[in-house]
Amino acid sequence: MSTPISYRDIKDQGSFAFEPIQYGFSEMGIPLTYFPPSDDCRLLVFAGIHGEEPETTFLLSRALRCLFCPPRHVAIVLCANPDGMLRGTRGNAHGVDLNRNFPALNWSSEPVLTRLTLESPRETRLSPGGGPQSEAETRALLSLLSTLNPRAVIAMHAPIGCVDCATHSPLVQTLESIFELPWKQGLGYQTPGSFGTWAEEASLDCVTLELPRMALELLAANYAQPFATFIAEFY
Repeated sequence: MSTPISYRDIKDQGSFAFEPIQYGFSEMGIPLTYFPPSDDCRLLVFAGIHGEEPETTFLLSRALRCLFCPPRHVAIVLCANPDGMLRGTRGNAHGVDLNRNFPALNWSSEPVLTRLTLESPRETRLSPGGGPQSEAETRALLSLLSTLNPRAVIAMHAPIGCVDCATHSPLVQTLESIFELPWKQGLGYQTPGSFGTWAEEASLDCVTLELPRMALELLAANYAQPFATFIAEFY
């Protein structure tokens, strides 16, 4: 039987108990950082690749700040697109949707049409970049993956509210249980050059966790500790 997770006292959760290290720079020169595992990396969790989805970074931060020490087998990128997060834009400082900038076989030079809310039409235009991995953030994340060599990745997004993966794997089932979300095989629209498509071609297990549409306080209250337990106990 595993030892129950001991969480940091709430008064200590305003900062991290351990520090990240740098893996690159954004296009604006902001350091890109990650929290390394204490042992071999078996899972990478990254958030904030879309700057208009700050709830992903918020929840992942809250979960990580519950812990006394680094996870044994999980590496964490709190924000893969700090330029976009600071600007409040989906894309990076160049207006590139980083989740359409990966070197997948279906990468397209056509503009990326996005929506400002779930109810809006897809008419807001972003660039997929000048070519696959044209952006510093994309290249840095690919380099980090090559260094860490995880067996699986969780890419955090919002606010569709589902666990998106081609297969109903044990990892998918665990996330379904934690977040009380349905499993989906695709989101119903094309994603050329996406991280998920690239990962599939690279034979890397990837789960897209789409957080539910929920106030930040409720996300933290409902999911921070269960997510922290999952991260700490992942093997």
